[in-house]
Amino acid sequence: MMLIQSLRKMYAYYGDDFKVECPTGSDQWMTLWEVANEITRRLSNIFLQNDQKQRPLYGNTEKFQTDPHWRDLILFYEYFHGDNGAGLGASHQTGWTGVIARLMTIVETVNPQDVLREGYFSAALTALSQS
Repeated sequence: MMLIQSLRKMYAYYGDDFKVECPTGSDQWMTLWEVANEITRRLSNIFLQNDQKQRPLYGNTEKFQTDPHWRDLILFYEYFHGDNGAGLGASHQTGWTGVIARLMTIVETVNPQDVLREGYFSAALTALSQS
């Protein structure tokens, strides 16, 4: 969260002219706003269903993957497996893990051009108050 917020604040200062290669070695250049969105997208993919209607969050736990009463219940785990995204540890961590909902909302509601014009906090507050 702090990294993503910092990238968004730095975007408000540097704007569209400052680009970095993301991911490194890809020869794909992005603004800091786009990098923050890419990191958010990658984190979001842990919680969202993939093409096979599976959530990486639930790993091989069949009940949470397929049972209609459980498959749309999103748990916020303490930490996640580094290779496959499966949730590990306590499953009631609504603190830092729950912040993914805010990150996803910012991607959908905050316009980067508003950030350049008004600054990050002002644009984010305006967008979030209207959603």
